[in-house]
Amino acid sequence: MIRVNFDRARAGAGLHIKHISLSECIMNLSRTLSALSLAAALAIPSIAFASKTYQVTGPVLEVTDKMIAVQKGKDRWEIDRDADTKIEGELKVGEKVTITYHMTAEKVEVKGDKAADKDKKAEK
Repeated sequence: MIRVNFDRARAGAGLHIKHISLSECIMNLSRTLSALSLAAALAIPSIAFASKTYQVTGPVLEVTDKMIAVQKGKDRWEIDRDADTKIEGELKVGEKVTITYHMTAEKVEVKGDKAADKDKKAEK
């Protein structure tokens, strides 16, 4: 194998040729493939576990640093926001906006199976 390096640091020398062994070439290829595999493995979970997005459109009723309220039909929708929320245009009360958001469960409380509870009470 031959490796060609362009060296501009040395005056008068523009091209250097270095011979490398087949095993060194395979090691370099192996390192490159390992790095690419690691990068792909780290990227896949963020794509696979991205939550579904939703949209709500309506006039803005209220704007704070932490929330945007819009009118959706007869309902008032309050959507939380933070410093990372991307705002395109001037956000102010009265403007019609479309907000893209996602929902994530914070807590789930299981109440139990009502039919199973009745069976347990009947057995007593």
